[in-house]
Amino acid sequence: MQASPPPFAPFEWMIAWRYLRARRAEGGVSVMTWISLIGIALAVAALIITLAVRAGFRAEFVDTILGANAHVTVYNAGAPDANGRLDRTIADYTEMADRIAQVPGVTHAAPLIKGQVMASAQGNTAGVQVYGIAADDLADIPRIVNPETSQGDLARFDDGIALGSGVARDLNLTIGDRIKLISPDGVKTAFGTSPRVKTYEITYIFTAGRYDIDQTRVYMPFTEAQSYFNRENAADEIEVMVEDPEGVDAMALPLLQAAGDRALIWTWRDASGSFLRALDIEDNVMFIILSVLVLIASMNIVSGLIMLVKNKGRDIGILRTMGLTESSVLRVFFLCGASTGLIGTALGLILGCLFAIYIDPIFALVDRMSGGGVWDPSIRGIYALPAKLQVGDVVSSIALSLGLSFIITIFPARRAARMNPVEALRYE
Repeated sequence: MQASPPPFAPFEWMIAWRYLRARRAEGGVSVMTWISLIGIALAVAALIITLAVRAGFRAEFVDTILGANAHVTVYNAGAPDANGRLDRTIADYTEMADRIAQVPGVTHAAPLIKGQVMASAQGNTAGVQVYGIAADDLADIPRIVNPETSQGDLARFDDGIALGSGVARDLNLTIGDRIKLISPDGVKTAFGTSPRVKTYEITYIFTAGRYDIDQTRVYMPFTEAQSYFNRENAADEIEVMVEDPEGVDAMALPLLQAAGDRALIWTWRDASGSFLRALDIEDNVMFIILSVLVLIASMNIVSGLIMLVKNKGRDIGILRTMGLTESSVLRVFFLCGASTGLIGTALGLILGCLFAIYIDPIFALVDRMSGGGVWDPSIRGIYALPAKLQVGDVVSSIALSLGLSFIITIFPARRAARMNPVEALRYE
């Protein structure tokens, strides 16, 4: 007795390939195949591009936060001063910073003074946030100390102040110009508190890469900030950098123990947690929406296969009378649909990856063709549309497309396999 051929035998591949190359005169199946293939390719490309932009946006946002802001902020719970007001300043800031710096995983701990003032220059004004920090501590902030995006000499920081590029642009300032800072909480006199007005030279201009930082932030030497904001022999808080920012929650207890009994902490996750959670929710929603798009594109395979089965009814009947089993017929038409999904997925993978890799020149072309202004950093918070290809995102896109293509192909293939050869050849 002759053994039955193995599944997906060469002749099954040959028949499936012959049907996929059907001419227009044979029912227009090739046209439907092309429509299905292009639809799947575009859907997969859109899914990969969206996931890459999402990953890039999150990575850019987190990197900007971690590069320009403290990973952990340590401050005092506060105690009433002589006038009955709550005083949160840190008197032993040097000792506290040294204790925190000795905690395993901490790479940087520096005293900081914060204050909001009015900046004025050349008839222009802007509200800015002043950070008082030592020059050595400022040099440890990578997003601020970047020779490619900064201007001036950081070594002269103690001779003036450093300000964001957005502040410099709004006030029409450059290196060597002078800026006037006006604080409402200034000199205390017998007649009350008078505003403090002082002029500083601009010695350094930085671009952190995040619009709201570049647009508002000014760095001032620590000792000068103590005098300017009436913080003699005190600091407002301690900014802390750690080796693993993503695992900052696990360091909360050691940091609190090192800081002291009255210390409180505020991590970067506390500050931006709502935004990150919103990004995660948006990611899930976008993936579901684009998965529906892939499903709709895959449904074209069903339409093409139904037309193919209808047009090849006579061939199916002949093949069955020649000894082809139901399983072989099912596999033939499954290969027709699966090949379309496979080729479409491969084309979508190539298209999506190329778009994500070359997104900067593509977006620059779109921006130039539209006359500019497509990307507003004041709304988005960053200056360009980022994209970051991740293996997990690409694999999930491929798995989704192939899974849907293979599953929906089974139903018309089963219909072809169950076709009665007598009925198929009755009117032939």
